[in-house]
Amino acid sequence: MNPKQGVILYGPPASGKDTVTAALSDLDPAYAQFARLKVGTGKVTGYRMGTPEQLHELEAAGDVVYANTRYGNTYAIDRPGVDAAFTAGVPVVHLGQIDGIRALVDGYPADWSVVLLWCPREVTEQRSAGRGDSDTAARLAAWDATREDLDAHPGLAWELTIDTTEASPQDAARLIDQLLAQRAGAATA
Repeated sequence: MNPKQGVILYGPPASGKDTVTAALSDLDPAYAQFARLKVGTGKVTGYRMGTPEQLHELEAAGDVVYANTRYGNTYAIDRPGVDAAFTAGVPVVHLGQIDGIRALVDGYPADWSVVLLWCPREVTEQRSAGRGDSDTAARLAAWDATREDLDAHPGLAWELTIDTTEASPQDAARLIDQLLAQRAGAATA
């Protein structure tokens, strides 16, 4: 049994990862988005901005659990960052790659609940434009890559799948919170 519980939200751009995480935090302040280390430019909210040197130091120490490149930036999940997130509460990690899910679940011991948040491509386009993204075309390409990623891993089991066009962020948060409560109860039974 591992007493550390974390949440992985997987889904295409604009599927609701930020919104559902905010609803989780409203439901219980112990939930907090894990701020990945970001080396690059653009959006800074939700990230710990870093330098190439910091990333290389983490890599040299074996402390990078997973890293990927998208939108011209490098994003890393680092062991010290995850340690700090668990010390603070229940980390909610946003991922858009199944390889990232596997790397985190296999590379960082915890009770990870893996949740698929989904929305159709046209909804990603509408939401991206509605929030003022300047790179909607890149977000649609990432949606396509997410679909291909899912199609390439048909046997992957999700603890929970939520269509964010049908469930409100608050309902999604309640479902995720209930999932963690059930898993914690099963682990202590």
